[in-house]
Amino acid sequence: MNVENLRALQEPLKAAYRQEPASAIVILRANAVALDGVACRLDTGRALVEAGLHPAAGGDGSQACSGDMLLQALVACAGVTLSAVANSLGVRLRKAEVFAEGELDFRGTLAVARDAPVGFRALRLRFAIDTEADQSTLAKIVELTERYCVVLRTLQASPPIAVTYNRTEDSLTS
Repeated sequence: MNVENLRALQEPLKAAYRQEPASAIVILRANAVALDGVACRLDTGRALVEAGLHPAAGGDGSQACSGDMLLQALVACAGVTLSAVANSLGVRLRKAEVFAEGELDFRGTLAVARDAPVGFRALRLRFAIDTEADQSTLAKIVELTERYCVVLRTLQASPPIAVTYNRTEDSLTS
């Protein structure tokens, strides 16, 4: 996609959002259904994925790990954002790869040590970019990618999360 095509797609949206800010608010949803054993099934919108325990928590590795899926969401968002930013600046990327690593201490997850955190204790995001752009332009592309990548910003800002539950009898309801 070239810069003109991207602008043609986004300008009407930007204009609408400027005129009617509330129209920019979108609620994304995901759901999973718990399965027998220690697993759940979620619909990604493209395929069904079965998620289970990571081998370090007792899983056999045959199911997707939610920690891996978080990192995959991060690199997907960063990759799309990087491409969009480069495109909007008129910079051609010959090749761009995005890598994410997350460091976990499974002692926390398995309640082995109270002082061990539950969840990632460190995340690392790395870009490998092949382009003719000069260093300052490349730095600007990465800076703007960091600024506009929804998943990265969400992880950095740690928004409040409301946790609720309800008891259901025979069927699941939303």
